[in-house]
Amino acid sequence: MNDLHRAWLGVVSADHAQRAVSGGFIQLNHGKRYGVARLRRGDGFAIYSPTERYREKQPLRAFTALGVVADDAPYQAEPMAMGDRGTIQPWRRRIEFLPVHRAMLRDVELELTRGANWGYQLRRGLVPLEVADFQALRDLMTTA
Repeated sequence: MNDLHRAWLGVVSADHAQRAVSGGFIQLNHGKRYGVARLRRGDGFAIYSPTERYREKQPLRAFTALGVVADDAPYQAEPMAMGDRGTIQPWRRRIEFLPVHRAMLRDVELELTRGANWGYQLRRGLVPLEVADFQALRDLMTTA
């Protein structure tokens, strides 16, 4: 994994991140294709969870999962009910997740967080991540 050329940060609640880890996939922005289509096989992928549960207001602010993109193209999952969003057929990518523990945002310094108003870009759901930031997260999240 030291030969990464690109890395990404997806923004997903911790409960949805756990579902992704259990299923070995990621879907972003309520299953839209455009975000997952940007990923390439071998890209590093980290998940930042602003909250523990989707639509919950209490902040978590933790990195909750980490892995590598393991397929060549997005695929559509089976249709699923999304509450007030109706039924969707989400686009996903396979991710080989690493066994990691959570890392709180306050416990890591990243290039991503150095600029003013850095958190605003997280609203897009997927942002490019410096490879050095991915490696720092991997080092922090895979140690005991």
